[in-house]
Amino acid sequence: MAFVVPSSYSKSYLSLPHPRISSTKQVSFGIAAGSVFRQPCLKLSIFSGGKTLSKGTNAAISDTPLLGTIDVLDAFEDDYGGIVVNSTSLPNTSNAFSSSLQSSLCYWNKQAGFVYHHAEPGYVMLTFWLPDGPPGLPSTSLHQIGVGAFVMNDKNEVLVVKEGKCPSHCSDIWKIPTGFVDKFEDLFSGAIREVREETGIESCFLDVVAFRHAHQVLFDKSDILFICTLKPLSSDISIDESEIEAARWMPVEEFVSQPFHQEDEMSRAITDICISAHHKCYAGLAAHQVMSMLDNRVAYLYTGDTREATGMCPRDYKS
Repeated sequence: MAFVVPSSYSKSYLSLPHPRISSTKQVSFGIAAGSVFRQPCLKLSIFSGGKTLSKGTNAAISDTPLLGTIDVLDAFEDDYGGIVVNSTSLPNTSNAFSSSLQSSLCYWNKQAGFVYHHAEPGYVMLTFWLPDGPPGLPSTSLHQIGVGAFVMNDKNEVLVVKEGKCPSHCSDIWKIPTGFVDKFEDLFSGAIREVREETGIESCFLDVVAFRHAHQVLFDKSDILFICTLKPLSSDISIDESEIEAARWMPVEEFVSQPFHQEDEMSRAITDICISAHHKCYAGLAAHQVMSMLDNRVAYLYTGDTREATGMCPRDYKS
């Protein structure tokens, strides 16, 4: 179980990784102010007013009346004011670890205030903000990122799919392939993958022509859908029957004449932009690989084809 607990003396936190109940797995957790504990942290300056606590002693963190003692794991303070458990001093058995963890959780909950922060496969993080005022911890991810892939061939046919699992009101709609971007996946890679997975068509990325920003979508999260245009590199369709009911190359006139696209303002606007981009009447954002000195890593910057980018725009922007 993972926790973050800022101290009342600074915006510090207590962090712990995956909650594997095993004597060989590293687990760390936070201690609420006012606790008394055996085998305390080697260094707890954020809680003890700068005092270093020696290993193996009992120590009170504050003058608050104490209800009892709990066993906690040996830990140290990291460079960010966080407390990390020493993995070499874990209990010898999973039962001992489980017992210590459960009693600690019970004690912390009695002190009140732990709330869920976020969860990932393998762990959940709870937080408890000690200072007065609203919590200052950054929120977890607030948005889901998706891609929509507009693929149009030289015959003016659009690659469209019919979802296999969708509400009845949209069951007969032919739409462009869409899906969520995977973790650590680039936008253009996600669009290419979704087209391949749903239709079997290989394609190459051209540009991002628009994005839709909406709120309270799936899992009550905000959602950004990036609309990408792609060039088909193959033509034979092979659908993923677990997701897609059908896929086909549809004449663009037939695609835009569907009642849904005629009546839905968002769909009509996206389709018009994509068709304009295909006919070179609209310029989207291309992906450029750029190195940043801030984090010493390569990332993709999506930009339009401006005169400045092609060296045709003077640096004197006032002219």
